[in-house]
Amino acid sequence: MELLDKLAILSDAAKYDAACSSSGVKRQFQAGRIGNTSSSIAGCCHSFSADGRCVTLLKVLMSNACVYDCKYCVNRRSNDTRRATFTPRELAELTIGFYRRNYIEGLFLSSGVLRDPDYTTEQMIRSLRLLRQEYRFNGYIHAKAIPGTSEELIYQLGLLADRLSVNVELPSEAGLRSLAPDKTVSAIFRPMGQIREQTAQSKAELTRYKHAPRFAPAGQSTQMIVGATGDSDRHILRLSQSLYDKYRLKRVFYSAYVPVVEHTLLPSPDTKPPLLREHRLYQADWLLRFYGFRAEELLTESQPDFNPRLDPKCNWAVGHLEQFPVEIMTADYERLLRVPGIGPTSAKRILSARRVSRLTFEDLKKMGVVLKRAQFFITCCGRQRSGLRFSDATLTGQLEQIERGELPPGEVEQLSLFESAG
Repeated sequence: MELLDKLAILSDAAKYDAACSSSGVKRQFQAGRIGNTSSSIAGCCHSFSADGRCVTLLKVLMSNACVYDCKYCVNRRSNDTRRATFTPRELAELTIGFYRRNYIEGLFLSSGVLRDPDYTTEQMIRSLRLLRQEYRFNGYIHAKAIPGTSEELIYQLGLLADRLSVNVELPSEAGLRSLAPDKTVSAIFRPMGQIREQTAQSKAELTRYKHAPRFAPAGQSTQMIVGATGDSDRHILRLSQSLYDKYRLKRVFYSAYVPVVEHTLLPSPDTKPPLLREHRLYQADWLLRFYGFRAEELLTESQPDFNPRLDPKCNWAVGHLEQFPVEIMTADYERLLRVPGIGPTSAKRILSARRVSRLTFEDLKKMGVVLKRAQFFITCCGRQRSGLRFSDATLTGQLEQIERGELPPGEVEQLSLFESAG
């Protein structure tokens, strides 16, 4: 099979993996090496770094042949699809060739399970070793750690990659048993714990020895499929909270289930991907990571799923009106972050500006506060915004109307990367 044919098959097979963002890690220029991941890089791409830059990654599988039979996966062994496998040399040459032509700035590498996890990881390590040592590639590399791989091979992979990720795939153990019987919860979480410990050890060594080896300096991430099982948003978000707390993950990615294969345990192939639900989970995840919220605050047993017509922060605020309004001139940073329409940057600007002057609603707008949401929950110098009319009974409807104005007209849904935008 020609190399470009392999590329077409293996890049298409990798498109359902959402956990491919860059990290902002700096692998600075070194004499004799090709590429870097410093913040000066800019490009046209499909991934975003931690500082908001758009970067280009070559996103492929080592192989789409797999010994597992996960019922939701297009690459499962029982699915009739074209198979292809890169040799380590082919993948290394393809990556460096694309880099030299300025097509990419880094590599995102995953794979189906060839023979067994150890053999597959050995092939990935050989590819990355060729890139790092023979071709002297110094750019960003994100590699998937396959559950069940030995600790020694995970360690070698982490020394070659900037970021590692282990996909949780399904939010519950029951879902994993029914849809992915070849995988176990313990096999998934074991490498997560190893990556956490070795990343911390590597950072400690680097504080003492400047040239100590760096293990996965950009940390680790994971991905969960949303909508393939009946798990609630509350269950998914509590799992994400646990992963952040226990394994110090950088990101949890949520992937709306795309019906690409048929099975009685899966949603109908005619079912649309739950893209708006995915969007709400990302918004809630942002609240966990940057706004000081906890999963148990956002959803309860009586309300296990998000309101699709309202963003999670507004939904929380409507359910906790006893905490509002918040006085802009006296509220602390943590309290300001709880106000819909106020983010970390605008909250810091408010704290700085109110030291020297009394703030008005126009001042808040200039600071980046989204007043169309925040106006319902704040006062400035003891006063509400002029002309504002609402009650507890009408507030939810008014916020939903604002939300509808920001979403595409017609049926409310998030646009898919795999569909025409019209």
